[in-house]
Amino acid sequence: MNAGTHEVRGAAVVVTGAGGGIGAALARRFAAEGARVVVNDLDPVRTEAVADEIGALAVPGDASAIVDEAREALGGTVDIWCANAGLASAGDAFADEAVWAAAWDVNVMAHVRAARALLPDWLERGTGRFVSTVSAAGLLTMIGAAPYSVSKHGAHAFAEWLSLTYRHRGLKVHSICPQGVRTDMLDATGSAGDLVLVPTAIEPDAVADALLDAIAEDRFLVLPHPEVADFYRNRADDPERWIGGMNKLQRHWEAGAR
Repeated sequence: MNAGTHEVRGAAVVVTGAGGGIGAALARRFAAEGARVVVNDLDPVRTEAVADEIGALAVPGDASAIVDEAREALGGTVDIWCANAGLASAGDAFADEAVWAAAWDVNVMAHVRAARALLPDWLERGTGRFVSTVSAAGLLTMIGAAPYSVSKHGAHAFAEWLSLTYRHRGLKVHSICPQGVRTDMLDATGSAGDLVLVPTAIEPDAVADALLDAIAEDRFLVLPHPEVADFYRNRADDPERWIGGMNKLQRHWEAGAR
């Protein structure tokens, strides 16, 4: 039994983007730990499949717009919201405006909209938990994926802002920042992912383990790849050296793509 079990047993939990990958792993783990779970995904077939598997409730649809429906399905209360739905948008500075807009809308604004809907009840009750699936790209960056990297920085910044603003009023926030995770999203990262993420990729269940540990410890930053802490520290201590190293990686990727 995970040390965080007592924190989630009986809790009303919503996991967005839970039709597969990290979201499905989170939903399975919460259900296994005794939580009442709503599974959300844009794909209704995948949503129903995961919900049926774990004895959860299915609420398919846009993650930005299902707070009220999910809350009603859970009997009027949401205790834990996992803002997990995301887009792995590749591209550089010249990516189409629509790509940038979609990345920002899904990776940042969906979190903002959920928080707007959830905060009044949480602040009145003096308790609530917001979990943001960010990515190590939100602390560092990712070559070949400007819209993804920038929007994930935004997601992490919003999670951090929520925590520092409302912690004293009972809100607990977690920012999950893994590197490669063996999901369909990793498969979609192409040669850049093969170079940077695949060699140290972990299973989605390991992300769920890391979150439950962070919940037990009431810890904001969740690092399923512990080495990300060193990368983050190096980036802050010597930005020039860190950017130089990343540029070397970029050139290596470009050479291999020719």
